[in-house]
Amino acid sequence: MATDPGRIEELLAGLVRIESVTPWLIPDGAGEARIAAFAVDWLRDLPVELTLDEVAPGRPNLIARLRGSGGGPTLCLNAHSDTVGYANWRETALMPVRDGDRLVGLGAADDKSCCTIALLALRDLATEGSRLQGDLLVALTVDEEGASIGTEDLVRRHPMDAAIVLEPEHAGEVIVEHQGFGWIDVVVYGRPAHGSNPEAGIDAIVRMAEVVRGLHRRDVEVYQAGPVPFNGRTVFHTSTIRGGTDYATYPASAVLGIEIGTQPGERLADRVREIEETFSEVRAIFPDFRGEVNVRLEREPFRARGHDSLLAAADRAALAVLGRPLERVGLNAWTDAALMQAAGIPTIEMGPAGGNFHAPQEWVSLPEMAQLLEIVRRTAADFLG
Repeated sequence: MATDPGRIEELLAGLVRIESVTPWLIPDGAGEARIAAFAVDWLRDLPVELTLDEVAPGRPNLIARLRGSGGGPTLCLNAHSDTVGYANWRETALMPVRDGDRLVGLGAADDKSCCTIALLALRDLATEGSRLQGDLLVALTVDEEGASIGTEDLVRRHPMDAAIVLEPEHAGEVIVEHQGFGWIDVVVYGRPAHGSNPEAGIDAIVRMAEVVRGLHRRDVEVYQAGPVPFNGRTVFHTSTIRGGTDYATYPASAVLGIEIGTQPGERLADRVREIEETFSEVRAIFPDFRGEVNVRLEREPFRARGHDSLLAAADRAALAVLGRPLERVGLNAWTDAALMQAAGIPTIEMGPAGGNFHAPQEWVSLPEMAQLLEIVRRTAADFLG
């Protein structure tokens, strides 16, 4: 089936114009309800079953099922309908603009390009005439940019046999593993006292500075020095810091927020142990040092398993479209593919090229969207029979 680039741009631009910022990140974000309603209207003329699964008040997953004739598997295409905020380009973020072979706008790549691909693949398969044996399930999920409550709800409610998570990457690549991560608060304690009484006060911020030095040293000597072949260096960065009450008082505590990665085969407990080792190093300087590690969020790494037949279908599709099978790659970031695989669903991840993610002038390649659409359509038709 020939891919009309005009319909790709038209649908993507329509999605970009709809603000769907996750309120998990930005409290006054609109959420995903208008995107879901738009998709329902766009799909109404097709012989598909449409469901809005309310994951949180006013935040529905859009579920569209194309029923097969029976006897085949169920394949899910999962793309997320939420975006991050856009305070740094408020005047133009929701005004999609064509720039050469790119479309620029909030979420143009991450992840409305992939919502577009999923919807168009569904339309093509629903209208091309031959009925599939298995079911195609398209899910536009909420909150991937937050706590991923959309995909958590999806795997609880809807049985499936395999999944393709759609996230921007490159049309000739397939992600078969990626890092996990944790959001952690590192707390260091001092003792409050009047600023003129250093004998009584213990400065929590000074002690936190030693912790930060130790964590940075581990990042340079271990994570940067030993990148994993597929996924690169283990992610580590400081994110937030707070401490003290006023200029005249020794700070009783300091809290450092960090994001830190885990590689397949690792758990966040491994990173916590390393932070506690840094505490031990600081105690060599301050014997009465006190600190603790509070895990705020943990997400497991992703490694595809049981996906051989799906990947073989994707390779055949890529060979037809690109003239070569897909290159297996990893990712030093996290996606909902980890939640799908953790639920026992064989999962792979694909997407078109894009850039400036989570930043002004986010863009996606329209030619790669056309290639990826054809690869996804062919993969689904092959896998579902």
